[in-house]
Amino acid sequence: MKTRNLTCLLILYFSLTVSLLAQTISQFRGPQRNGIYSETNLLKSWPETGPSLEWRFDSIGNGYSSPVVTADRVFVTGEIDSTGYLFAFDKKGILIWKKEIGREWMENFTGSRSTPTIVGDLIYLCSGMGRVSCLRIANGEKVWSTEMIKDLNGINVRFGYAEGLLVDGDVVYCAPGGQDTNFVALNRFTGKMIWKSKALGDTTAYGSPVLITLPGRKVLVTLTIHDMIGIDASTGELLWRHRQMPDRDIQAFTPLFDNGFIYYVNGSGSGAVKLELAADGKSIKEVWTNPIISDVHGGAVKLGNFIYSSQYRPRRYCSVDCTSGQISDSLKFDKGAIIAADDMLYCYTENGMVGLVKPSNGKMELISSFRLPAGKKEFFTIPVIAGGILYMRHGNSILAYDVRKS
Repeated sequence: MKTRNLTCLLILYFSLTVSLLAQTISQFRGPQRNGIYSETNLLKSWPETGPSLEWRFDSIGNGYSSPVVTADRVFVTGEIDSTGYLFAFDKKGILIWKKEIGREWMENFTGSRSTPTIVGDLIYLCSGMGRVSCLRIANGEKVWSTEMIKDLNGINVRFGYAEGLLVDGDVVYCAPGGQDTNFVALNRFTGKMIWKSKALGDTTAYGSPVLITLPGRKVLVTLTIHDMIGIDASTGELLWRHRQMPDRDIQAFTPLFDNGFIYYVNGSGSGAVKLELAADGKSIKEVWTNPIISDVHGGAVKLGNFIYSSQYRPRRYCSVDCTSGQISDSLKFDKGAIIAADDMLYCYTENGMVGLVKPSNGKMELISSFRLPAGKKEFFTIPVIAGGILYMRHGNSILAYDVRKS
């Protein structure tokens, strides 16, 4: 009898383990969408020429989307001759497969926008033209696809759809931006609609949503062109809104949530903002705003009691005290993207510089920097760190740097 019980427990254990592994998510801005990567034993300074370049691939096409990394593969999207493609590499930079995913955005800042989301053996991505696709990780085979404009009555925006799709359980969420389909929940295995939310009937924006899990509710938080909104993840009910400046339309920030508070740094909206979320998720209360903090699409990270971001005017990086909302320190290193790992900040500026910055209770010290040897156009992509490798993307090129200690 004891042997039988032990066998049952082992079967249950391994079943749960397999289930958890199958739900491992690789997505935009890291596991929690907050720009923080749980890497350790990383270099605390770099040589003058930068860390060791492990591999480089220069034919992924135009685009601004970030790579995503799984246990054994690296994925990135790009546009070639107006067609979007998804590329799959092994960890040595060898191309495994390349899959066409439809027409890409060609009107302005041409190229791919959306970073893929990978859950188990399936890949979810959205093109700049609004095609939402589910593909198999093994070979890029299409499982299903839907068009946010044609099928979901969406309305595209000035710079094309750009969100990294959000997956939770059996659901994938997307924002067509239609008057009656502002936000939509789809079955992630079939693409069939579960619910649609009119919300405010506002056009979608360029950020990616986050999911806040409370004891009695899950809340989707995202930006539209004119508001940041909270939506009940189970029903699509609009719970609350936070108005942005009415004359600006480049809302490209992915919100941060920590210890009951929502933070965002939206230079084309209301600047830096701290909101207190009610325990039931149904309402918010503004704690402070600081319109001087003016990042556009570089993201931000929260470490301790400080948010680290960049500013559009003047062009610099800065830290914001989460208690007061005031600037604590600034760093003249142009402006751009930012992520964090192993107690260090990684800054990727719009002029192509990569910096390693030491944060200390709001202070910032530039330790090392180098210029990315890839092109001269806009450097907009947010970097990724996985397995001790720093993945950088600029336009047609993806580069992998080893930032591990020997």
